[in-house]
Amino acid sequence: MTCRFKCKFFIIFLLFLGMNQIVAQFMLIPMDENQHEHLKAYGVVYRTLERGIKVKWLLNYRGGAFLIPYDEEIKDDCLMKNVDYEEITSDESIQILNEVESPAVNMHAVILEKPPKIAVYSPKDNMPWDDAVTLALTYAEIPYDVVYDKEVLSGELMKYDWLHLHHEDFTGQYGRFYAGYRTAPWYVERKQQLEKLAQELGFNKVSKLKLAVAEEILKFVQGGGFLFAMCSATDTLDIALAAHNTDICEAMYDGDPSEPNYQEKLDFTKTFAFENFILEPDPMVYEFSNIDTSRKRNVPMKNDYFELYEFSAKYDPVPTMLTQNHTVLIKGFYGQTTAFNPKTIKKNIIILAETGWNGEVKYLHGKKGKGMFTFYGGHDPEDYKHKVGDPKTELKLYPTSPGYRLILNNILFPAAEKQKKKT
Repeated sequence: MTCRFKCKFFIIFLLFLGMNQIVAQFMLIPMDENQHEHLKAYGVVYRTLERGIKVKWLLNYRGGAFLIPYDEEIKDDCLMKNVDYEEITSDESIQILNEVESPAVNMHAVILEKPPKIAVYSPKDNMPWDDAVTLALTYAEIPYDVVYDKEVLSGELMKYDWLHLHHEDFTGQYGRFYAGYRTAPWYVERKQQLEKLAQELGFNKVSKLKLAVAEEILKFVQGGGFLFAMCSATDTLDIALAAHNTDICEAMYDGDPSEPNYQEKLDFTKTFAFENFILEPDPMVYEFSNIDTSRKRNVPMKNDYFELYEFSAKYDPVPTMLTQNHTVLIKGFYGQTTAFNPKTIKKNIIILAETGWNGEVKYLHGKKGKGMFTFYGGHDPEDYKHKVGDPKTELKLYPTSPGYRLILNNILFPAAEKQKKKT
């Protein structure tokens, strides 16, 4: 082999190595229809943030894609979780960012800096599949702590950035299951457990215990915390806060009758999202108030969808983050609280999604003090009419679920807190 040939071969070899190094400078995790594991992708991003690596969330670009510096550990994580990713060059990443930040398009790059510390307010004996959020967190492998009344009242919420409310009844009416399940062993046992817990914590009624917890959650948000709730936790939280000066529970719930004219004594100044709502006076009716639209809905399952609103990514990054998805039309699903009556929603609330049926709201967001909250109607995005005792949802069958993606958007957006303050 001649020296000249060896030199050419060496130069070609160096160029080949250089090309490989250039290719491996960034990773793009697409979140459009080309992604086959949307839900686990959020877990990959969360673990990336745990390692101190910042992530750029490309709002409205390929379904809300994530741009990450190339890292072998992140690559291995994607491969193990079957998360689709693309290796791109530095020049390609600059080209993408230039496109995203162009004034001509409704896109924006948000920097995710620190993974939020997550708490789920839930009875300790509930399994993860009892609740869509814990199901999503478990599937995405995002860590969380379970807290309940003792932890909340002892001030432990201050350790967390983000709090999810399990499908709790904060009014002390045990989910209004009395008419249909008052003799069921699980109902009797749950009522006894809560009454015992209330006594241990110094309350003579469960409703007073739950009000105290609701007020601590209010303080958590006012102090800068992020709150997410689904189903009955959304409206019962506000009902409990509004009824802080009166007794709305009948004798089968707390041993004595409700206070006369309690409707006129409601105080809406403390509530998060709802006002001027009317409580359901009949304790035998499986409904809390006219906030929820479940009983009045007349929508065939095949036509039951809700549509995400579009926001300005550059000027309204928070609602844009919360609505990132690979589709704007998402199939509907029921819960004890399925969707929200627009007539009961406060004027300062941001509507994120509507069903198209009488202005019914499915998804909303707001601010309270220094913090933020998001309410999402329904029980399980992949179980149309979840009932007591139904089997758990297997998320491995729904890895691209757009309804579950909305839950996980809420997990990540607190990581961009500093960025939001700048925009």
